[in-house]
Amino acid sequence: MSSRLPPSPPVRGLAVALALAAVYLIWGSTYLGIRFGLEGGWPPLLMAGVRFLLAGGLMYAALRLRGEPAPSGAQWRNTAIMGALLLGLGNGMVTIAQQSVSSGIAAVAVASAPLWMGLFATMRGQRPNRLEWSGLVVGFAGVLWLNAGGTLSASPQGLVALLIAPLAWAFGSIWSRGRDLPSPFMTSAAQMLCAGVLMLAAGVAFGEHLDAWPTAKGLFAVGYLVVFGSIVGFSAYVWLLHHVRPALAGSYAYVNPAIAVVLGAWLARERFSAADLGAMVVILAGVVLITLAKTRAPKPARADAKPAEETA
Repeated sequence: MSSRLPPSPPVRGLAVALALAAVYLIWGSTYLGIRFGLEGGWPPLLMAGVRFLLAGGLMYAALRLRGEPAPSGAQWRNTAIMGALLLGLGNGMVTIAQQSVSSGIAAVAVASAPLWMGLFATMRGQRPNRLEWSGLVVGFAGVLWLNAGGTLSASPQGLVALLIAPLAWAFGSIWSRGRDLPSPFMTSAAQMLCAGVLMLAAGVAFGEHLDAWPTAKGLFAVGYLVVFGSIVGFSAYVWLLHHVRPALAGSYAYVNPAIAVVLGAWLARERFSAADLGAMVVILAGVVLITLAKTRAPKPARADAKPAEETA
């Protein structure tokens, strides 16, 4: 029996490394995938709606075939609200913004979501400690810098959209805590289905339509977002939540923007000003301080619900 024990730690360590790489690289690349989808002929809301309807439908079907119970009426209602906030407004606004803002800048702006979550938690009566306050002050200084002195200042539509996106994501994440929800995977599938329907309806209501069939580049981009961005990336994230410390699982929040900036510069020749890069460093420094504060805080008596999907 003892001869079977030594191989386990390396395998576990490799699995953690692969899952982290998937979350870092895949979620960091989704911003570039959205850009390529838009360049390939997709209108923003229709593209996002098709992405989440397909991803949610595939996940829901697979889970039901494996015997996962369907959500109750109350759970469908809660996941629909989460889908509207996290994906409909969160991801939908990011997709709209990327019509006029680079993928890297979109990722940097979305990185402010943990700062807004800290602010909303404070409004609900959760007192931040000194380190969290420091993170909030530093992080919001970076947000102001990005909005006033970076690329966003030249794109009013992108500025508004990228202010709404992290606000909606943060509010939805805080709102979801303690709600009646199905299992994490079913929660993700249900909210993607609801958000997909919502965004398709919104796209049609705002007059979006396909002038022609999307190009091969556009179809590949949406396929990548469905399979890797929504299904593989989220599965890796949920696995991490069950096998590593939450702080490590949530470290994607300050790794993804750097990945997005590098990929945007490399594959899409995006250019960033000194103000853009400086604001990114300051925002991420604030997120890191908040993350460190959470690791030092005492554990709550009841675990809060985790957000079930990435912003991008």
